[in-house]
Amino acid sequence: MAMAAFRREGRRFAPLITPRPIAAVRSSPIPEELAPLGVRSISTQVVRNRMKSVKNIQKITKAMKMVAASKLRAVQTRAENSRGLWQPFTALLGDAPKIADWLKLLHSPLEDYFGQSTPIWGVDVKKNVIVTISSDKGLCGGINSTSVKISRALHKLTSGPEKETKYVILGEKAKAQLTRDSKKHIELCITELQKNPLNYTQVSVLADEILKNVEYDALRVVFNKFQSVVSFAPTTSTVLSPEILERESEAGGKVGDLDSYEIEGGETKAEVLQNLSEFQFSCVLFNGVLENACSEQGARMSAMDSSSRNAGEMLDRLTLTYNRTRQAAITTELTEIISGASALEG
Repeated sequence: MAMAAFRREGRRFAPLITPRPIAAVRSSPIPEELAPLGVRSISTQVVRNRMKSVKNIQKITKAMKMVAASKLRAVQTRAENSRGLWQPFTALLGDAPKIADWLKLLHSPLEDYFGQSTPIWGVDVKKNVIVTISSDKGLCGGINSTSVKISRALHKLTSGPEKETKYVILGEKAKAQLTRDSKKHIELCITELQKNPLNYTQVSVLADEILKNVEYDALRVVFNKFQSVVSFAPTTSTVLSPEILERESEAGGKVGDLDSYEIEGGETKAEVLQNLSEFQFSCVLFNGVLENACSEQGARMSAMDSSSRNAGEMLDRLTLTYNRTRQAAITTELTEIISGASALEG
């Protein structure tokens, strides 16, 4: 009834009120550049576009989680089987990948570890090469940052006036981080390792390439050891040079029991130690690459799962905002119509 009265009175008084038709007065949102200071306005079209973007992002993160889960299943078995390669060297040469000490190192001042009679990084030597294993792609949590932190701490602990410490970097992410402040210490960079699945033959060729390009007394391999989909541990494993192995064997150090083994064939002790050292490095590197790949895919699954949940929560908030904005616009239009009709009737 009010609407009918509004239409009758509108036709009657339209020439006297304004040259602009009443139908042109709408509750369209005020453009942000034209809105007066202090006026808050939002367009339903802007919210719809944002909701569409969030939905697309959520689809991408869910797809990435499924891809990471598929890759994790493929590489996890290979990583678990590769652990049997370096375990015999633990009994023979007395070195095992350390986890707890490095977790402690991350949360303690470095000054607490200087001058220790038995350093946590194993045998103290003059020429150290830190082999940092990381991923080539991001969106996988903090596994790369953790490896870089361990490498930097190890570099600081093993450096000194008469010592030399260099980096060998595997992976694009560690290269990007270490190049910022340690470019002069980087000896070799190798990227795109995980573009195709690696086997032991490929990794052994890679290990041989590293040994040809660096001079070392000890190789410190830093990687993330896979524990579960939501858990990984920063790990380091030390590979000593043949000269240091022989010195430690004669001094009765960690490899003092090496002389208790009999050497068969015509090879000398130096040749056996040379072969053992090279084979140990290739085995440790192969295991480290696979363990780090497992940790990467597990961390990516967790990160993409969190991203999908966050996108869902954001979508819920945007939906609520959209509904409120749309209802507010409808209420405003109805109020303007009723107010206009009441004014004309009065």
